[in-house]
Amino acid sequence: MARTKEFDPDAALQAALELFWQRGYEATSIADLVEHLGIGRASIYATFGSKSELYLKALDRYDEMRDPGLIAELSRPGPALPGVRTMFRRFAAESTAEDSRLRGCLVSNTAAELGPHDAACARRVERSWDHLETLLHASLVRAQAQGELPADRDPRALARMLLVLAQGLRIVGKASTDPARVHDAAEQALALLD
Repeated sequence: MARTKEFDPDAALQAALELFWQRGYEATSIADLVEHLGIGRASIYATFGSKSELYLKALDRYDEMRDPGLIAELSRPGPALPGVRTMFRRFAAESTAEDSRLRGCLVSNTAAELGPHDAACARRVERSWDHLETLLHASLVRAQAQGELPADRDPRALARMLLVLAQGLRIVGKASTDPARVHDAAEQALALLD
């Protein structure tokens, strides 16, 4: 007869996500997970698989929690560029806010820590970046169609530039104690949309 789980797997996954986000993959041991989740090693393995599988599930959860406001900002009726500017400035603000700065973005953290040598993580990072790039591209195409963006600009290339710079803002914001570095860079990027 199978034993019933004495913990909430959903809450445990959220707790694992928070720990990985705070410490990173390599710096989080199974012992750390056992202590932080308050469940046994065997329960972790039985429910989530290996540490690597648990990390992938946590990264998927993070992706599912994607800011719903982002889609709303970039798809409001009317002018499109204000939404792009708002989103980019919000990324800069989040990157320098003391309460979130040290954690950074889990996708950016994963790209830097695991992306070069973990194909499953790299695919998830690419999926997240593809999503953001697609949202930005659609907004910039709309901006161009509405006359907000000059006709000689390439919306795809601009979307990619903004994506790369947004990820850079996340990394620099996490490591720098000078918020002006991030905010000045964000404003210079946005000036390219004029």
